[in-house]
Amino acid sequence: MDALQLVALVAASAAVAGAARRTPVPAPLLLVAAGLVASYLPGVPTYTLDAHIVLPLVLPPLLHTAAVDSSYLDLRANLRPVALLSVGYVLFATVAVGWLAYRLVPDLPLTTALVLGAVVAPPDAVTAAAIARRVGLPGRVTTILQGESLVNDATAITAYKVALAAALGEGISWGAGIADFLLASVGGVAVGLALMVPLHWLRTHLKEALLQNTLSLLIPFVAYAAAERVHASGVIAVVVVALYLGHRSWQVDFATRLQEAAVWKMVAFILESAVFALIGLQLPFVLKGLGTYAVADALWYAVAVFLAVVVVRFLWVYPAAYVPRWLSRRIREREPGTNWRGLLIVSWAGMRGVVSLAIAFSVPMVMTDGTAFPARNLVLFLTFTTVIGTLVVQGLSLPPLVRFLKLSGRDVTGQTLVEAQAQSEASAAAEARLRELLADPRNALPEPLTDRLRGVLERRRNSVWERLGTPDPVTGESADDTYRRLAREMIGAEREVFVRLRDERRIDDEMLRTLLRRLDLEEAAAYREESDTS
Repeated sequence: MDALQLVALVAASAAVAGAARRTPVPAPLLLVAAGLVASYLPGVPTYTLDAHIVLPLVLPPLLHTAAVDSSYLDLRANLRPVALLSVGYVLFATVAVGWLAYRLVPDLPLTTALVLGAVVAPPDAVTAAAIARRVGLPGRVTTILQGESLVNDATAITAYKVALAAALGEGISWGAGIADFLLASVGGVAVGLALMVPLHWLRTHLKEALLQNTLSLLIPFVAYAAAERVHASGVIAVVVVALYLGHRSWQVDFATRLQEAAVWKMVAFILESAVFALIGLQLPFVLKGLGTYAVADALWYAVAVFLAVVVVRFLWVYPAAYVPRWLSRRIREREPGTNWRGLLIVSWAGMRGVVSLAIAFSVPMVMTDGTAFPARNLVLFLTFTTVIGTLVVQGLSLPPLVRFLKLSGRDVTGQTLVEAQAQSEASAAAEARLRELLADPRNALPEPLTDRLRGVLERRRNSVWERLGTPDPVTGESADDTYRRLAREMIGAEREVFVRLRDERRIDDEMLRTLLRRLDLEEAAAYREESDTS
């Protein structure tokens, strides 16, 4: 793939993802559909997924952004259901789907069937996060789905390596397979724990935001590569480091946080858009490789494997939720009650994604003795159809299913009240600190400046409560919305004057950039405040 083809892929996928924001269709589905259509357009080059690129270069930053935005405290509170899904379900799906494929496809070796089971076992992290944000799932359901998708890739990759070793005839035993799994998981956690504190110390001691953000971009690749170097799970190492950094992000300089949020948002947008478009673009390559399998037979196998993937998740989720509660009084007391509607959403939200395809493409062409790997092309085809099937069927039906079940998402009023209380306590502490500082003669300020500091506190304290007030009957805005809009209009007027003064040569470009940066920071603060409450 040359540079122009790569630029074309990124630009086209970003354009489609941007257009998806104006439609009710989730961006991942529209991107996959666009890729499917584009794959047969004349002049469109062949884009083939390479596991040696996707796993070490694309997966780490996507996992990093998802983990940094996750809540360590919420994940810890839901550790049991997350572990049952990210480890137990993936292993169960590997065996169950693999056994079905072995019984269904004539002459398919059991080891190859287990390779297929491991490949299609993990739901996708990017898809889960994107769909959860779009449909507004309840907080605990979102936490469980995101937590599952952060770790399940590690389980699936380890299960895949064990099944592949057996398929290649390397004589791996059950004991060796369990040892490999423990090495990958425990080793990944150990590498993450070893790296997270030094990396956070470095982030907090670098003085320049530019250097801090450069380090931030390198962190997921460093964690992944370090873990893989010692044959541990790079996925788990990335997640452990990112959860710690996200939990401690308040200790980093404010300028770094502002830049970092913007940079990672752009990186995630580009990568997410590109990987979903790549999924659709694989269709010609996958169909071309079917070889001796008749189309009708291959389609029947595809439908059967897709249904197995969907049903197996239901067979795991409900018993895994109810049986431990029946057996353990401690679980019943410590964890909130289980809602069958929430379990239905968790069961149905099992969309597969680019990681499954990347693992499938990493299946070797030949065995260790030089013969062709049995049914490799069928594994690719069934993985592709399962990914497309789950994205289209489950992805499209999930939003209406959530609405039909009347699952309550965020309690906006309740969260605003909690936010107002938190802001009130913080403002009171800030006001007490201000009085303490002003009592020191070295901090003496003119009265107008002291009033301005107190006004800032009062503004923060009141802005949250104002969102709960009655909206304006004409504009539909709350008083806080109107305040921010007028503030942006004032900033816009100032910006026009600064540009005019530059054009009249009354100020130079360097001064213009300084003045505009000051306005940009004020407007960015207003925009972030508005985005957080929308």
